[in-house]
Parts: sequence; structure tokens; C-alpha cells
Amino acid sequence: MEKPRPLWGNPLQFVFACISYAVGLGNVWRFPYLCQMYGGGGFLIPYFIMLIIEGMPLLYLELAVGQHMRQGSIGVWKTISPYLSGVGIASVVVSFFLSMYYNVINAWSFWYLFHSFQDPLPWANCPLNSNHTGYDEECAKTSSTQYFWYRKTLNISSSIEEYGSIHWEQAVCLILAWLVVYLCILRGTESTGKVVYVTASLPYLVLFIYLIRGLTLHGAVNGLIYMFTPKLEQLANPKTWINAATQIFFSLGLGFGSLIAFASYNEPNNNCERYAIIISLINSSTSIFASIVTFSIYGFKATFNYENCLSKVILLLTNVFDLEEGALTADNLDSMKDYLISTYPNQYAELLPQIKNCSLEAELDTAVQGTGLAFIVYSEAIKNMEVSQLYSVLYFIMLLMLGIGSMLGNTAAILTPLTDSKFLSTHLPKEVISGIVCFINCIVGLVFTMEAGNYWFDIFNDYAATLSLLLIVLVETIAVCYIYGLRKFEKDLLLMLGHKPNWYWKIMWAFASPVLIISLFIFYLTDYIRTGTLDTTLRDQL
Repeated sequence: MEKPRPLWGNPLQFVFACISYAVGLGNVWRFPYLCQMYGGGGFLIPYFIMLIIEGMPLLYLELAVGQHMRQGSIGVWKTISPYLSGVGIASVVVSFFLSMYYNVINAWSFWYLFHSFQDPLPWANCPLNSNHTGYDEECAKTSSTQYFWYRKTLNISSSIEEYGSIHWEQAVCLILAWLVVYLCILRGTESTGKVVYVTASLPYLVLFIYLIRGLTLHGAVNGLIYMFTPKLEQLANPKTWINAATQIFFSLGLGFGSLIAFASYNEPNNNCERYAIIISLINSSTSIFASIVTFSIYGFKATFNYENCLSKVILLLTNVFDLEEGALTADNLDSMKDYLISTYPNQYAELLPQIKNCSLEAELDTAVQGTGLAFIVYSEAIKNMEVSQLYSVLYFIMLLMLGIGSMLGNTAAILTPLTDSKFLSTHLPKEVISGIVCFINCIVGLVFTMEAGNYWFDIFNDYAATLSLLLIVLVETIAVCYIYGLRKFEKDLLLMLGHKPNWYWKIMWAFASPVLIISLFIFYLTDYIRTGTLDTTLRDQL
């Protein structure tokens, strides 16, 4: 006798699971970067337009299909047409690729978390050289945070051809990360439904704490002004709109099969339309909230670096030209430079290569995303805060919650179709299937802990889930509207919700969203043919 399909304990668990999956690292380290690059506050205009045209309709479609068919991605598309089972298989394969490398980020978060209890923080200062006569030469040329990231964390080799050996401390952190994921998915919706309450809510608590702390930091206002000052000329840049569409598409996690899997555990009459709107708005609001936190801290870091640069220039000029202490300040620096140039032209010319050009605007213009923002920029800002250990622990716990929440969705996209298989479910219990999937991913993931592992991480990050996802979602939309039939789908929604979808949903599904996806697909394909590499817009989607 076939076992009844397990269900979420209540609708709130489903919402928290979707939020935990959709609200990921991309909201923290990708969206602020796009605001910085494409118009500040002006970027919100194309962003919300794309949310209405693309985000909410496609999210609603995936939730509705999963809830009605009550199967994973493979079963759903096979039910619509036997010829479409490949779409579900493609979703599983993409999710498998993503899981292989994505949990490495959680391993890095564990690594930094464990080191956050040291006083001082290990990335606060450069280590001494072997003779203890000065700082390590490599570290002195860059910064202590970059040295800790590239040398201590990654121990990165000079090229991808130099594989090197496994960094065993990172390997242990990766095994720990997979063990945590396995424990969270061990009992299916019963265990996942409880975990998501923590993985979905704790990041908001940490972000709120960081918001309070960030707004009180010196220079935070500079970052917020930089963020919210709209650069409307960027609206004429096609890449602004393309990036807005891509951010919406990937931050919601469309095409992976995770949302279909989560919805398949719903009650048949669950109001998936309402939850699609709620989840979309929460996801976008979180991106804006995280950007406010990020730019307040970014403003603090930029101001700190700018004032530190000024102090070094003032000290240099004071010592070389034997000026009275206090005679040279940040306010009169430019006028004093002009005076020194006119009075001591030869001496100043010799000194010129050592004088840095300090600019707050240049510091704020430095665009950083992905791991560079998460593990270098934030670490550098944290080390300059009071009680830095506390804020470091909170920050990396938040990264862990975001990462684990995304991993729960990734693994659900893989496991739901596997456990739906009668052959596998009759021969192996769910716990064993989950364990095998986690074990295989963990073993393959050890490649990313090698000295050349970060190069492979970047390759997977750029190519594992890019054009394939656009193609998957395009086929999904066409399959529902033109193969299964939009009228038949309307009747299914009438049975589930008690009403048919309005004209907005039907126009978006049948015309607007497919046209937008085709446009994105053509853009990235032509860009790849032209340049030989994919635009990194598709990075860091979760």
C-alpha cells in the first residue's frame, strides 16, 4: 500500500520554508552590489517592474503546479507530458551541481565563526615574518583581511593547473556543514518544518542588530546617501534592466525544483496565490533591508579608509617638511599642498609618488560582490568595530542560517523526486536516500577544499546554473500554458482556490514572462558567443 504523502505541519511552515530558501546570500551580497553599480535608489524602479512582470507570476506558477500535482519536479512534468520528464531531470541535475559547491560557502562560514572567538580577530592584523622583524611581505602588500581569506582560508594556488593538496581544516568544516544539512532533512518535512523557523527568522534578528549598530557607526550616513541617491541616467542603460530581471529570477530560486517540491507537501486547498505574493514581497523587501545595513557598514569602512589615508598623508607631509604638529589638518590639506608645491617644488616632486590621492567617493565607488563582500569587506569593517568578536559571531551565524536555508531547498529539489520514485522508496528508507545524496555531494565537494578549489568554485558558480535555468523555466511556462493548456490550468486553480486567476496572471504566464525569459536567454547567449564568457550577472543567485 502506498504511503500517504507527508504534509507541512501548518501553512506557516511552508511559508517559512520558502522564505528560508528564497531569502539567501544573494539578498545580502548581490543586491547591494547591483544598487551600487546601476543607479543607487534608481535601480529599484526596474527591480520592482521586473518583480511584477516576472517574479510573482513565475513563483505562483511553480507553487500552483507543485501543489496540484503533489509530486517533485520529475513527476510534475512527466504528468503533464511524458516527453517533458527531461525538464524535471534537468532541475534535479542543476540542483545537484549547485549543492556540490554551495555548501562550501557554509564551510567557510563555519571556519570564520570558529575563528571569531579569538581576541584579537585573526584577520585584524598581518602576521609577523619568519624573522619576527616585520609583517609578512605578502600580507603587507595587500591587507590583513585579504591575506586571511586567500592564504589562511583558501590557501589558494597561483593557477587552476596547480591542484595542490586538500586543506584538511576546510575539509572538516565541509563535512560538518553536510552533517548539519543531513540532520535538518533527516525526517523530511517533520524536521525541515521546524528548522526553517530558525533559518528564516534568525537572519532578520541579526540584520536588525547590525542595522542599529550600523546606523551608529561613524560615516554610515555617507554610505546611505550614496545608496539612496538615484542616478536616473542608468535607466537608459539596458544592462540595468537585464540585471534587475536576472536578480529577481535567481533570488526567488525559480527553475531549481525546490519551490515545486515544497508546494507538493501542501494541503490541496492551500492559497498558493496569496503566498506567492507574500513570499515575493518579503524577498524583495529583505534585499532592500539588507542593502541599508550593508551600505551603512560600507559607509563606515569607506570613511575609515578615507580618514586613515588622510592621516598618513598628513603625517608624511608633517615629518618631511618639518611642520608644526596640528598645522596640517584634513580641512586645510588641499590648500597646504598648493603652498608646499609652490614653496618646495623639487622636494614635493620627489615625495609625490608616496602621497596617496585620498577620495571618499572613490572608496564608495569600489564595487564588491559575492565572497569578496561577505568574507573580506564585512570582515574588514567588523575588525574596526568595538566588541568585534561579538559582531563577527553574529554575522557568520547569519551567513550560516542563510546558507543552510538555501541548502534545505536545494536538497529538497533532489530528494523529493527520488523519494517519489516507487523503486527507490520501496528498497531504501528516506533517511538512507538522504544520507547517500549528502555523502556523494560531500565527497565531490572536497575538490573545492584543494588549493585550486576556489578556481573550480568560480567555474561552477558561473556555469552550473545559468543558461540552463532560463531554459528550464521557459519550457515550464510554455508547458503549462500551451501543452497542458491555460484553460485546464485555470480549472485546476478554481478547484484549489475557489476562483480562477485574473487577467494579470494569465497575460504574464502566456506572453510577458516567456518573452522576457527569451530576451534574457538571447542576451546571455550572444554575450557568451561574443566574449567567450558568461556575464557574471548570473552569479550568487541564492
